[in-house]
Amino acid sequence: MAESLDGRLVVALSSRALFDFEEENRLFEAGDDRAYMALQQQRIDEIARPGVAFSLVRKLFAFNPPGAAPRVEVVMLSRNDPISGLRVYRSAQAHGLPIQRGVFTRGREPWHYLRPLQAQLFLSANAADVREALAVGVPAARVFPRGSQGSDAHPDELRIAFDGDAVLFSDEAERVFQRDGLAAFQAHEQHRIHEPLPPGPFKPLLAALHALRQQGGAMRVRTALVTARSSPAHERAVRTLMSWDIEVDEAMFLGGLAKGEFLREFAPDFFFDDHIGHIRSASAHVPAGHVLDGVQNAD
Repeated sequence: MAESLDGRLVVALSSRALFDFEEENRLFEAGDDRAYMALQQQRIDEIARPGVAFSLVRKLFAFNPPGAAPRVEVVMLSRNDPISGLRVYRSAQAHGLPIQRGVFTRGREPWHYLRPLQAQLFLSANAADVREALAVGVPAARVFPRGSQGSDAHPDELRIAFDGDAVLFSDEAERVFQRDGLAAFQAHEQHRIHEPLPPGPFKPLLAALHALRQQGGAMRVRTALVTARSSPAHERAVRTLMSWDIEVDEAMFLGGLAKGEFLREFAPDFFFDDHIGHIRSASAHVPAGHVLDGVQNAD
């Protein structure tokens, strides 16, 4: 009988999200894939340094109790070639990360494999791959490999922070703000205070984390909503979460304040936002992923 990933939280990520391959990647991006492969083969026994998503992955594996069915699956989904994939697997093994599954496409688009993998999150440094993943309904974010890595402050908690509009929620209200300004946005939200916001691209991930939390265990999940909304627009956001029957542990309604220092205090293993300015503020302190969706990221 074939193996199945049913019932697991499946996270797919590129090699550069998990490990620091920036020196090698300069050859790849220059179009010299033969030189890139040769360098990776030369370094096949050299253990790669942790990348921006390393702490996230390490904590995800902590949800899998020994001897029991896994709750979480982490898979590699990479434009790397299979030879470079050997170094990825060897490095993962050396760091104690039991990654078993992976797809390596040697420069071709890898996002087609997200659906058969049943992925509920895809992290990649490639913006085009992230956009394609979002287009087929998979929560996805662009990572910045030189950004901050996760903190060791909360070893028994997986901490994830989300922006609201265009991330957990649709960009409906964001479009009003961009077109008509703050006063119109506030009026729009007050008028629809009892009408749940449509779901955004990362609602499925929040729901999956909520389900993982319900299973209990030594490893816990803690989530935060970190949004530029303020009172009175905060109420529609909270009521939307209530209508989904999904809880978040913390909510920060910042009214336009820079998010970076607040995120530093929360210390998430990853933060997701659609505004590149918020990502820049955040990535000085915590791992951050740019959600390339919504009106802020329209071509």
